[in-house]
Amino acid sequence: MRIADLAPQPVAVVEDLRINRPTFPESDLSFYRKLGRTDLTVSCLGLGGGGGISSQDTLYAFDQGINFFFYSSDLHHFLYQKMAGGLRHLCGRGSSVREQVVLATVTYIKSPEVAASALFDQFHDLGIDYIDVLFWGWIGSNDGSALNQCLQLSPDLRGANSVYQRMIERIAGTSERLKKMGAVRYVGASFHDLNLAHDWLNSSLLDVVMVRHNAAHRTAQTEVFQHLNAEDPNRPGIVTFKSAGSHTGVLWNPPKGLPGKCWQPTVPDLYRYSLSQNCVDVCLMGLQQRAEIDAAIAGVQPGKLTPAELEYLKIYGDLHRDRLKPEDIPLEKLIYRT
Repeated sequence: MRIADLAPQPVAVVEDLRINRPTFPESDLSFYRKLGRTDLTVSCLGLGGGGGISSQDTLYAFDQGINFFFYSSDLHHFLYQKMAGGLRHLCGRGSSVREQVVLATVTYIKSPEVAASALFDQFHDLGIDYIDVLFWGWIGSNDGSALNQCLQLSPDLRGANSVYQRMIERIAGTSERLKKMGAVRYVGASFHDLNLAHDWLNSSLLDVVMVRHNAAHRTAQTEVFQHLNAEDPNRPGIVTFKSAGSHTGVLWNPPKGLPGKCWQPTVPDLYRYSLSQNCVDVCLMGLQQRAEIDAAIAGVQPGKLTPAELEYLKIYGDLHRDRLKPEDIPLEKLIYRT
């Protein structure tokens, strides 16, 4: 689609959706929390479209209390399109619940010159007034210079009366929400190079940091999480992804060498592993169906994992990556569950 193809769209009135948010029992893992230094209140579980979740199940997730949604228009677009209709209902112009949703979008085209094109595509795709967090995606070891150039745009992207707000208004039309919020409220980056993530933690140009983290890939704990102070109101928001596995395989399957009857964590247990780390605000999920939504929400209710459970999952993760031989397992740290 060319930018020239975009024209102001008629404003549709979106059907009313449930407004009352569910309540959750108090625990040391609060379901809702502030996203770092932003003024956004987010659910600890976020829903992305990479698993092919449907629009109906996206709306179901919102009705169950999830309010952080992650959308891509330029990578795996076929999968993400399945949730697009649901996001239009939640976030499109005329939605009665827009302010209760945190919409995070991403562009993997790391070029300041095409930032406007990426925004135009997303505004057109979802019929929205504004984006809560725009992520620069897949920042790898060779992207330091490109990221620096992209983040220099942050003052022009963020908030009301910005350069990019005026661009969007010319294409998509003006609205009260757009004028109040701006086209983009906050700027984030999704890092595959954790050294770069560490370098940008204290930048005023970057509001939210997204990193891979799970029991088998724990580098984010030393490179990112331990360098943040949970009491610091100016720290960036932290979102994790790939919490249940990655290219090394799915972590809910037991690794070779794990003794019989040892605890085999569920997918929600693996989400809890990330959410038990210092300063992690949101664990992003790539789900396929609503049963997984129910399981995830119920699974985080027990709260953070205990120190013994965290230690056990380190062993479990190291077995998955062949970093630990079965004969070297510290047996006193194993947890047995039937």
